[in-house]
Amino acid sequence: MKTHSKKIKVIKTLGKKEISQNHLVKHISKVLIIAYKEFTQDLETLLTTEGFTCEVLRQERKPEYQNYSRSYLCLLNHRTAWERAMQETQPTMIIEADFVPVVNFGKLPLPFNPHQNNVGISWLYTCAPQIYYVSPDGYAEGFSTSAVAYIVNSESARYLLELAEEIRTNVGETNYSSWDSTIDSFLRGKGLKNYIPWRNYGEHGGLPNLEHYKNNLSKTHRADVLYGKLAFMPLYAVKDSKLNLFRVRFWARLKGIARLGTGRFLRVKVIQGSNFPLRLLRFAILRQLSWNF
Repeated sequence: MKTHSKKIKVIKTLGKKEISQNHLVKHISKVLIIAYKEFTQDLETLLTTEGFTCEVLRQERKPEYQNYSRSYLCLLNHRTAWERAMQETQPTMIIEADFVPVVNFGKLPLPFNPHQNNVGISWLYTCAPQIYYVSPDGYAEGFSTSAVAYIVNSESARYLLELAEEIRTNVGETNYSSWDSTIDSFLRGKGLKNYIPWRNYGEHGGLPNLEHYKNNLSKTHRADVLYGKLAFMPLYAVKDSKLNLFRVRFWARLKGIARLGTGRFLRVKVIQGSNFPLRLLRFAILRQLSWNF
């Protein structure tokens, strides 16, 4: 009995060690916070406390930027971060200043296999997400638009710089473009696989974007389901505090459930073409079974 008991303890110890080794903080070289004039102290403090090395990249004000579209200025911010990420040997996390992580952010699991060598982008926050495939280990290949919070490596960062140049050449600096919605197809075209998390690692706390609205897109987007409680109050909820936060999160949860029910998160064609449809269904349904708002 003693020998059997020792074996169980060893197995439990190995399991805990394996889980801890997959913590987000263990695999990230640096967190780059993209900002303009936004207050970032709460975000910086949280990330530092969680064990991350972080740096704020604030966009310079240049005369030629006056006529640039807001979407292109946003792309310039991310391009700067991609240039930095291309120099790193480990993956780099890139987050926008209005991202609000959940509690214990650093201990959340890496959304992809750290030993895989063909990873493109891994979103930590998703907007209009879809899944294509779920591995036996539970990693989900998928699609998202929005670049609020994500992870890239040196190879995918290099390709994203090519995408930025394509946008500059084909769309131009002064025109609006939903460039973030093209990241998935662009990187898959380079032979890379993109990943979405089981649940969102944080919330997009920003105020409505009128440029999106003028171009027939939603002016706000929120996380459909969170991994846990938010670490601090999002900007959109400051005025009415917890009541407004609950209202926004409630409708975001309903929207996420509606997307699942109408086949937009997991499309029928994807299920029909999969060799493991139950794995896809399990991932899609269980992620919504959460009391976290």
